[in-house]
Amino acid sequence: RNQKQYVAYIAQYVWLGGVQCGRHTRPFLPIHRVVKMVPKKGEKKKRSAINEVVTREYTIHVHRCLHRVGTKKRAPRAVKEIRKFAEKMMGTKDVRIDTRLNKHVWSRGIRSVPFRVRVRLARKRNEDEDSTNKLYTLVTHVPVDTFKGLGTKNVDSEE
Repeated sequence: RNQKQYVAYIAQYVWLGGVQCGRHTRPFLPIHRVVKMVPKKGEKKKRSAINEVVTREYTIHVHRCLHRVGTKKRAPRAVKEIRKFAEKMMGTKDVRIDTRLNKHVWSRGIRSVPFRVRVRLARKRNEDEDSTNKLYTLVTHVPVDTFKGLGTKNVDSEE
């Protein structure tokens, strides 16, 4: 291509990073693929369900989170990944992990963390007036024989 064709070729791309191709970095997002989402005029904001108190049971695949983690850092990383999972699922920054769950993760030592963990995530109201967060998440361990056929379950809060 000559210079004019090359400038026209580059002009049809939006520069949002690029693809490494040999020594050169090439743009990878054409303009016609960029679509801006504009909210419709009649559309109203929906009320967030995060403010509700709810309890759910999840199975966390910890083995997937610990891929390429050194052996002496596996159990601490597993606790961090459980905390991150709870924060993502429940939408609260304040996550409290129960001591029984911590003992279960550490039960086989720092290196041999269980592949999967069944947990109960309970979003609760914070009784502390000084706290910045109105809600917190309590993560507890649910002992199970097998993980087959278990999905996400909503649990009654009275339990």
